[in-house]
Amino acid sequence: MTKIAVVFHSGYGHTQRMAQAVADGAGAELVAIDADGNLPEGGWETLAAASAIIMGSPTYMGNVSWQFKKFADASSKPWFTQAWKDKLFAGFTNSASMNGDKASTLNYLCTLAMQHGGIWISQGLLPSNSKAAERNDPNYLGSSMGAMAQSPSDAGASEMLPGDLTNARAFGQRVAEVVARFK
Repeated sequence: MTKIAVVFHSGYGHTQRMAQAVADGAGAELVAIDADGNLPEGGWETLAAASAIIMGSPTYMGNVSWQFKKFADASSKPWFTQAWKDKLFAGFTNSASMNGDKASTLNYLCTLAMQHGGIWISQGLLPSNSKAAERNDPNYLGSSMGAMAQSPSDAGASEMLPGDLTNARAFGQRVAEVVARFK
């Protein structure tokens, strides 16, 4: 059986909801990075056994959270032995602003995957960019590199827009479909 893992950090719960939607779409196991930047017991083993790793972080100040960065730095151990070479990777992010420099975060996640010798899976979804487009339409934020969501800074995680969560689930499904092709 092909195993997909979603490794993520969430500061306020929004990215966690997005991670759950991605995992639901992919049939993946969640690996949450805690508030101190550490993986749970067995987390490294889950990532080692996965055929695909989907990475997620909120976008803070134009990049991943420091907790995610701590995980990324710790991944130098599997990097050194090329343990994740040829794994499939994908990524997602959420920020408070409509743009919020989320592309910088996705670029960082993609670069991390490339450093590990991985193969990146894009969103594979055209943007909803016509005059008739509405905020809950698929890929309203127009990302190609990975899934993006936007949550106002004064909105709780339960107030995330349904369209962003639907998009995250569809992104997870895409990853699972690509993984099945590589099986």
